[in-house]
Amino acid sequence: METTGKKHLNIGIYAHVDAGKTTLSEALLYLTGAVRKSGRVDHGDTFFDSYSLERSRGITIFSKQAELDLSENTHVTLLDTPGHADFAPETERTMKVLDAAILIISGADGVTSQVHTLWKLLSHYKVPIYIFVNKMDQPQSDKDRILEDIKKRLSDNVVDFSGIYNDSLPNGERANNGCLPPWGEGGAKRRMRGDDFQESLAVCDEALLNAYLEEGREVTDDDIRALIFSRKLFPCLFGSALKMEGVKELIALLDDFAKAPDYSKDFAARVYKISRDTNGTRLTWLKVMGGALHVRDVLTMPAAGGAKAGETISAKIDQIRIYSGEKYELLQEAEAGRIVAVTGLDTSYAGQGLGALTGEVTEVLSPILSSRIILPEGADAFAAYKQLLELSEEEPLLSVKKDEETGDLSVRVMGEVQMEILKHRCMERFGLDIDFGDESIVYKETIKAPVEGVGHFEPLRHYAEVHLLLTPGEPGSGLSFDADCPVDDLAINWQNLILSHLEEFRIRGVLTGSEITDMKITVIGGRSHLKHTEGGDFREATMRAVRQGLMMAESILLEPVYDFTAELPSENIGRLLSDIQKMNGTTNPPEMLPDGTSSVTGSVPASELSDYARELISYTHGAGRISLSLRGFEPCHNAEEVIAEKDYDPERDIAQPTGSVFCSHGAGTVIPWNEVRSHMHVDTGWTTDAGKNSVETDLTSLGDKLQSFKSEEIRREKELTYEERTRQYNATIQELDNIFERTYGPVKPRYDAKADEERRRKAANKAPEKKYRAQKEFSPDDAYLLVDGYNIIYANDELRSLAESDMKSARDKLMDILSNFQGYRRETVILVFDAYRVPSGTEHVLKYHNLDVVFTKEAETADQYIERTAHEYSKKNRVTVATSDAIEQVIIYGAGAMRMSASDFWYEVKRTEDEIRAKI
Repeated sequence: METTGKKHLNIGIYAHVDAGKTTLSEALLYLTGAVRKSGRVDHGDTFFDSYSLERSRGITIFSKQAELDLSENTHVTLLDTPGHADFAPETERTMKVLDAAILIISGADGVTSQVHTLWKLLSHYKVPIYIFVNKMDQPQSDKDRILEDIKKRLSDNVVDFSGIYNDSLPNGERANNGCLPPWGEGGAKRRMRGDDFQESLAVCDEALLNAYLEEGREVTDDDIRALIFSRKLFPCLFGSALKMEGVKELIALLDDFAKAPDYSKDFAARVYKISRDTNGTRLTWLKVMGGALHVRDVLTMPAAGGAKAGETISAKIDQIRIYSGEKYELLQEAEAGRIVAVTGLDTSYAGQGLGALTGEVTEVLSPILSSRIILPEGADAFAAYKQLLELSEEEPLLSVKKDEETGDLSVRVMGEVQMEILKHRCMERFGLDIDFGDESIVYKETIKAPVEGVGHFEPLRHYAEVHLLLTPGEPGSGLSFDADCPVDDLAINWQNLILSHLEEFRIRGVLTGSEITDMKITVIGGRSHLKHTEGGDFREATMRAVRQGLMMAESILLEPVYDFTAELPSENIGRLLSDIQKMNGTTNPPEMLPDGTSSVTGSVPASELSDYARELISYTHGAGRISLSLRGFEPCHNAEEVIAEKDYDPERDIAQPTGSVFCSHGAGTVIPWNEVRSHMHVDTGWTTDAGKNSVETDLTSLGDKLQSFKSEEIRREKELTYEERTRQYNATIQELDNIFERTYGPVKPRYDAKADEERRRKAANKAPEKKYRAQKEFSPDDAYLLVDGYNIIYANDELRSLAESDMKSARDKLMDILSNFQGYRRETVILVFDAYRVPSGTEHVLKYHNLDVVFTKEAETADQYIERTAHEYSKKNRVTVATSDAIEQVIIYGAGAMRMSASDFWYEVKRTEDEIRAKI
């Protein structure tokens, strides 16, 4: 197909299940002359769905491409993608190579959770989006309501482009040359609408809006192209793909406004998937993103096999194929912008960069289920393992694993439909009739704070040392790797080798052995030996550095969480909300739909959801439905239970050791992870100078909640004189007071002596007799005293009188009293003040002499902070709470903490002061 001189676009087409994606693809192919007849899903004769299971089930399973011309000036490679959530990773992979995307929304369904997922993925890959609202011929499709819903749920910059074209061709009619020509005389096929349309375009960009309002400047075609390309504008059309309504307008819209990117002259390419043809030939699908690719070009590829990681091999391009459906043409050259399948690359993988593109692009989505493979009786387990590995090249997220102890095989999957497809493919390709065992949830792990990991590998005649900085990343960011190490300390080739090893590893966490995610690993130091260092030495040292760092860090267990949208009769809302709450999920307020039913959105842990869709259908008598999309991985709601069930011991994991090997008396000696720091040969300065890795600060006694102090700040605090600390504290407190009182006025009294006695009496009557957890035995050094600051102030006549004229003075007086009190007592005193009305306030902790003072974050009262902290600390420590809030006392009592009223507290303070005087 001749494309020289034409604008070339790679366009993906996306939709949720049954939105009409394949039907729209068929309409595009037919109207542009790529096919003679438009196929139908229900007839099983569509151009794209050629796989037998796709036709029998009526769904798209594998992404495919077709070549077509929108006009004489524009050529398109159209990528058809799966719509079912189980094949979302296959869909995501195509987004890495797109110039634009068509997002289909069903007029009958509106913006579903799957549409949300597609929108977020396309945003992640920065793909320009054209929206086509399909099935507008159905009675329940209301254009105004749908457009409002799209703007509300996706973007305010979605603009209705309906009616800007004069369509002079009858529906279904094609031009003689197979391409849709310009409509109207002189090639004028557009009629821009009036001021409202111009204004809706201008508001998408501040500069354009200013020019439009102040200068009367109209938005031009070039402006529209730039807005769409930069994802500031999302054009929207309405129609019916089955009836060919609105499809010609979509073709014209893409022809006019879709923009091809600029490419460099140096060869670069991105691999986006691996497959095999009917003869078993391995195909590497890639987009040329710079220069050109020729048959017999030799490319440098990473060597296959873990033992050769970091080394490279040369691979020659045997064929360049341009596919359209099942058929292909052979090319001698593929210029920049083309998507082709090549043969000859045996070690390529999805996401890989070639030529000037280094590194790889990893997927955002990941499977949430793991299942054991059950082989047929007498099957060769080793051969089956190799066959599954072959399939995992085509679907990397299968993550085929073999248990070295039991020999069991397992795979990761998105859901039951994918399992069915995998079973079918094993039978069809290998004659292997597999089955699946019980499914289990896939967990992941990350870390809470930065930590330095160190690894050393020095058996006789080997040497390598590696220092890595492990830093938590944003949720959903995956793993990233970098180097920040002087080349004088470690040569650049060794640093690159360490990075190659990090990319190769599937790093396991130390809580459950689950995959590590959402973390950046930076090479910050290391050492090699002139004679004794080999590449494999750095592999060993790198793995040990990562694992030692994880052992040092505070790890967090992550679980998959679904976003859900449930539509059901209003009378069943209560049942749904109750069920979601029991499943540790969250819900937004129900929304009434035009048909009288209700819609509820929210999120819920995947482990709790089970088969709730069927249960919902049952109790709504078929009138309810729920749609799900993977939200991501979030902190596990029952981490302790999962960790106990997994029973993973990181120190017994010989494949990923935590300790290091040092040479002692001519032999390699293993040093455990908690002792290796004192043996290291390199000091990066990260621990000793910056103190970033210290966990033994003056705030250790406060536990996890007070470890947010940086040890450097604590060190400077210690060096201040008493007067300097007092001045620093007063300045900070005065600033908080000014913000609070300027915005909300003076603090209102929260204590009434008579009411307190009445609350105490009622609280005592309400307190459960033996339903709370029995107190554990703790030493005084393991004790905490949480003090509700304002409540205690208003329970003291002197401080209450002082607070009425000067709240700061009252607070300072209480600080001095408690500082004196803390100096004599063995328990740790934490004083808590409300700051919940301070706009954008964060939890603020001050060190006042020997006292810890907490100002709560915005929207969190002192009561809430105390409840939360008491509940957590009481698991391992003796906790007492000083407050006269009756409800608070009952909650504290039930959580296993001890309660102390304000009057009892002041009695204890006075008794302590008397003891101090007696000692003196």
